[in-house]
Amino acid sequence: MNPYFKTPPVVKNLLIANCVIFLAITLIPAVNQFCAEYLQLWWTDSPYAPPFHSYQFVTYMFLHGGFAHLFSNMFALWMFGRTLEYELGSQRFLTYYMVCGIGAALIQIGIATLLGENLTLLGASGAVMGLLLAFGVMHPNNMVYIIPIPFPIKAKWFVVGYAVLEIMLGWSGADTGVAHFAHVGGMLWGLALLYWWRKKGDIRF
Repeated sequence: MNPYFKTPPVVKNLLIANCVIFLAITLIPAVNQFCAEYLQLWWTDSPYAPPFHSYQFVTYMFLHGGFAHLFSNMFALWMFGRTLEYELGSQRFLTYYMVCGIGAALIQIGIATLLGENLTLLGASGAVMGLLLAFGVMHPNNMVYIIPIPFPIKAKWFVVGYAVLEIMLGWSGADTGVAHFAHVGGMLWGLALLYWWRKKGDIRF
């Protein structure tokens, strides 16, 4: 069997961790309250909001606001992450995933601070957007099928189009419930890390 059809260990454990946490939050009210107060990323001047903790840069990635939010992120993690983990190696793949997720939060916090906005952040989207970017960079001419687009497109053009859309939505403020600049931030940190590794000779693309 082609190993690319299997789910490698880091992707598998990330899927399990996210799904188990989501089930616990959904089924156990005390866990839901604890995660909302301490594990979600808070960056706000409101005296009524829970305090910010540095570890929230990691824990926020394992929380999701609903099943659709979880499913979309986990499907993309599984879809793109399997190939990337086999090519980068499990340790480097995990490093890449975490750097993109943490970097996404840093970008979103920086934008929120400049605009004087309060911020609460949760979800793996920033890290997952980094995976999408990596796939587009490492396999630019691969054809991908993305719902609801009715035809396949090259990965590089999908990544470019998605990045432009996220920047436009974030700049316009039309969709305030989504951290669009975190998505862009995950892509930017991922791009920088990939080219740094390539410059060192650790990877090729």
